Amino acid sequence: MEFEFLSGALAERFGDAPAIRDDSTQMSFRELDDRVQAVASRFREMGVSRGDVIAVMLPNRSELVLTIFAAWHLGAAATPINPNFTSAEADHQINDAGAALVVNAGPDAPTGGRPAIGVDELEAAAGTGVTIEPVALRGDDLALVIYTSGSTGRPKGVMLTHSNAAAMSGSMADVMAMTAEDHCLLVLPLFHVNALMVSLLAPLRVGAQLSIVGTFSASTFFDRVEQLRPTYFSAVPTIYALLLTQAEGRSPDMSSLRFAVCGAAPATRELLAAAEDFLGAPILEGYGLTEATCASAVNPIDGPRKPGTVGPALPGQRIRIVDENLEDVPTGSPGEVLITGPIVMAGYLNNPEATEQTLVDGWVRTGDVGVLDADGYLSIVDRLKDMIIRGGENLYPKEIETAIGSLPGVLEVAVVGRPDAVLGEVPVAFVVPYPEADLTPEAVTSHSAEHLTRVKVPVHVTITPELPKNAVGKIDKPGLRASLVT
Repeated sequence: MEFEFLSGALAERFGDAPAIRDDSTQMSFRELDDRVQAVASRFREMGVSRGDVIAVMLPNRSELVLTIFAAWHLGAAATPINPNFTSAEADHQINDAGAALVVNAGPDAPTGGRPAIGVDELEAAAGTGVTIEPVALRGDDLALVIYTSGSTGRPKGVMLTHSNAAAMSGSMADVMAMTAEDHCLLVLPLFHVNALMVSLLAPLRVGAQLSIVGTFSASTFFDRVEQLRPTYFSAVPTIYALLLTQAEGRSPDMSSLRFAVCGAAPATRELLAAAEDFLGAPILEGYGLTEATCASAVNPIDGPRKPGTVGPALPGQRIRIVDENLEDVPTGSPGEVLITGPIVMAGYLNNPEATEQTLVDGWVRTGDVGVLDADGYLSIVDRLKDMIIRGGENLYPKEIETAIGSLPGVLEVAVVGRPDAVLGEVPVAFVVPYPEADLTPEAVTSHSAEHLTRVKVPVHVTITPELPKNAVGKIDKPGLRASLVT
């Protein structure tokens, strides 16, 4: 089976059209394939063969892409590692994945005791002009092992097959009407499934180009857009918030943007509206998770976009809302979100117990509380594990965050439960104001009281310059909860 996003197939279809650039190099689709073959030849010399896993611990740069494509060329899988991981964190992923080879920044980088090759040697290999025939892939061959953020314990390796990746990247390209004229500006880390599917595989499979800008910087983002003229980018709410704060007093030319994507964490209506107004392009808010290869719902680029929702199910996928007995609830009622389709993961690597808990009769249990409206548009209420139980009453932090987010001057907000000797838990809020905004805890509390019943009003509000984030830009709620335990 030949997948249309493998380097050889891409080279045949798109030839000398621009494919990938970063700060130091630019490649056409044909040049990409040449370099992939050379790197694959080097990997084979180091003993990599079909069914192996290659770990790659690099920041966003072209060699990370070459490593992934070269692994697939040999019938191996890739597991990208957060380059900011400590040695202990990286070694866990390398060894849990059983990596046959590690590609990293150099001799001082973690290897987990496995064979390793530095990025400088990889660059040399890519310039040799060696060619090697690709392995014939099957749909159920393992393509990627993506490790979850580990907010509920040790990170788990999500096994994604080539069929998963093909279905997801194809679906994203279709729903966003991507063509060879598109140009993605990559700002999210490639160890995360969003960047891999939405920013890498989706554009390349239609002959569009990708510009890798390394670590995201709000201060240089506008210059990059003006210089490179991308047609879209995918980001998380935090990035949109940073862009709005950085934009104070600036009027950059954003006219090349056809759309932008927002996912990985909930965004307030106010933030999305302000960001859309500034960018002059629609922001497509979507929803998904690594266990379902990335996205399962998205507000369409052509069709009704409903603020406050994450859109309808993507083509080929189905979404159900169920109660604690996994029985369907009535339309408009909250319950756990279940997802099925060709994007369901093969399971968690080396963890059959967790796989059995998450996959039920071909459906992914997301652990998210959601509501489907009569048009099939999904709204995410909250994470089940983030729910606050105050005196026996269930409170959803996202509802409280939405209310606080409608207060002028609020840039970001996070609500978590604080242990309480009498009530069990009570809600507390952490609020980041816009620059120059005169925001007080009293104003937040008063605004909350106008929009929420008394039990939902935060008992304490902290005004803070920033909120802690995990590696993919999500607010670190477990960390916030831990900070409240004395």
